[in-house]
Amino acid sequence: MDETIAEFFKRTILKIPLTKMMTVLKAWDFLSESQLQTINFRQRKESLVQDLVQLCESKRASLHDAALLDIVYTQFHQQQKVWDVFQMSKEPGEDVDLFDMEQFKTSFEKILRRALKNVTVSFRDAEENSVWVRIAWGTQFRKPNQYKPVYVVYYAQTPYAFTSFCQLRSNMPLLLQTFETHNCTTPLQETLALDMHMDSRIIHENRIEKERVQRVTQETFGDYPQPRLEFAQYTLETKFKSEFHEGILAERKEPLRCLIKFSSPHLLEALKSLAPAGIADAPLSPLLTCIPNKAMNYFKIRDK
Repeated sequence: MDETIAEFFKRTILKIPLTKMMTVLKAWDFLSESQLQTINFRQRKESLVQDLVQLCESKRASLHDAALLDIVYTQFHQQQKVWDVFQMSKEPGEDVDLFDMEQFKTSFEKILRRALKNVTVSFRDAEENSVWVRIAWGTQFRKPNQYKPVYVVYYAQTPYAFTSFCQLRSNMPLLLQTFETHNCTTPLQETLALDMHMDSRIIHENRIEKERVQRVTQETFGDYPQPRLEFAQYTLETKFKSEFHEGILAERKEPLRCLIKFSSPHLLEALKSLAPAGIADAPLSPLLTCIPNKAMNYFKIRDK
């Protein structure tokens, strides 16, 4: 097991709460009961993670095994994700196909890999004849980023697919096209965004929040194109503050100084898109939204 996979295991296990550690590992079903009994689950988490990674390494765990562990963790914490619902519809009068889960997996991965060379696809069967799909996207020149995957939950022979938020929104058409090609259906319709053939039983829990974000963003930036700006620079000077009055930093009289620089070919439009894309909370910090009003892109922040 190389360092990249070991680091992936480490980060994944670190996410698991200690109270659910044993439950998640048993559901993963990669380590046997006797192997788990050799681990001291009462030690510090950092040491526990190190022992588990070493145990996985001794079993020659692969990237696929690490991806399955990540799926199991996500299944136990699926409420922490923002999910969208997509509806597929057949042509009128078209019969429902008999569904083969293994054929679906093979076809799904083959279609994705045909379109994008660097992509990691992992599957895990779940209850109610459903399958979880984990997709780590790469590019034509970069390996898949295992820390920003998208998850898809698909129930066999139903017209719905549930997808988690995808940071690489440009890849969503490819993902939806993959479902379209496999299922021989008309194009997938994002029922939540386009309101096409909306099933009244489906509720978009985040609709109100999305409307709020759009409203706040428009109030902050307006509905007109932003002035072109390529960078903004912030210099911070502040004294170290802590409840514990001990240590080198607590005794330091000189303020801590740091420099933060944001750069983009079109910085203000990039800032405007952060909240609607789900990358930042709305409203953004006044330190960012004040740039157009103050007509400045150099700021110095000091303690009051």
